[in-house]
Amino acid sequence: MVDRGIGASVSGTRLPFGSVLAAIGGIYTAQSVVGGVTFQGIPAVLRANGVALDVIGLVSLAMLPWALKFLWAPYLERYRLPRGAKRRSRRIVIVGEGLVAVALVGLALMGAISHVALFVCIGVTAIASATVDIACDGFAIEQLPPESRGWGNTAQVAGGYFGVVLGGGLFPIIVAFAGWMWAGLAMAALIVVLTMPFMATAEPDRVIDHKARRPSLAFALARPAVRWGLVLTVLIEIGVRLAQGVVGPFLIDAGIDLAVLGMLNGIGGAIAGIGGTVVGGALVRWLGPRRALLIGAALQALALATLAAAAMLVADNAPWLVAAVILQTITMAIGFVALYSLLMGLASLSQAGVDFTLFQCADATVAGLFGFGGNFVSQYFGYGNCFALAALLAVAGLAIIPIIVRELPGSGVQC
Repeated sequence: MVDRGIGASVSGTRLPFGSVLAAIGGIYTAQSVVGGVTFQGIPAVLRANGVALDVIGLVSLAMLPWALKFLWAPYLERYRLPRGAKRRSRRIVIVGEGLVAVALVGLALMGAISHVALFVCIGVTAIASATVDIACDGFAIEQLPPESRGWGNTAQVAGGYFGVVLGGGLFPIIVAFAGWMWAGLAMAALIVVLTMPFMATAEPDRVIDHKARRPSLAFALARPAVRWGLVLTVLIEIGVRLAQGVVGPFLIDAGIDLAVLGMLNGIGGAIAGIGGTVVGGALVRWLGPRRALLIGAALQALALATLAAAAMLVADNAPWLVAAVILQTITMAIGFVALYSLLMGLASLSQAGVDFTLFQCADATVAGLFGFGGNFVSQYFGYGNCFALAALLAVAGLAIIPIIVRELPGSGVQC
């Protein structure tokens, strides 16, 4: 049975497919530059300067705006889709990314000496980025035709991984060779450049459906597709998020130099993440998002088990550790493409920004809680036990995911 919320259109004329891909690809890359700096680059730099893991774990609190943005998503969606025909996605995105760039300049000038100033700048970038994401997601779902959403999601995830490469890889490299200030300024400049394709995109008018509901959380949560999608997101993410936040500190403590780690996150992350994205997109294309998701979840569990074994058995063998981390990156990319290809098709076009935001908030909540938990477990029980727990959680999720997928109303529609 098809969920009645899917396909309730306020779309109107769509932009050319290439223009949409360039616009959303730039913004999703910019969003991930911020995430890479926050959750990979800064923790690695802080650890290299002797900061304790439990203090570094506080960086994960920057996920709170991403976890709570559902609270203001309906109001932003009403502003983005006013009663008239003019959309306001472009205005929201440009202003939000401008605030991100300004906050990164502030971070560059204030430095990492003051933890308070550091966390304030991180908080501003997180709030602005989370708000931009609501508008960009709504824009993407509206402008991508159903038959092209798989490709659009592949571009989204690839852009996300490329941004993490820049933020998590390039940032520590610049810190190592030129210092904190130049690294922060470089990230701010990247945000501006990546926003330009969206800035150059003229958003088309929409066809008004006067019978359409006002965007709201109540309408979203009343739909079975959204409720099951939230459960599925949590099950897919808990294992990988527990491990993700401590990979950088783990490699630093294993004796890998900060500059080498930056190159690993950069070159290795680009090849692994984009390669995994292409594989994930091909699986979605050939098998559909549901089967691709099951395969992705199984591969994630296997990769986490491999990472745990490497941490426990060959902790002094850098090549094996690096190989395990790259494998985990590849499988994470496959899982993300499959998951978000499925979730994109479950969002109602009458409030795409709200529905998709709920899915992302579930992801962000898991990332924040389990990111902090991963640092805590690693601090007191060791990296190997942290990765082993992540693998067990992934296996437990794998046992439940097929049941959830079968319960999804309209699974596969518009994916």
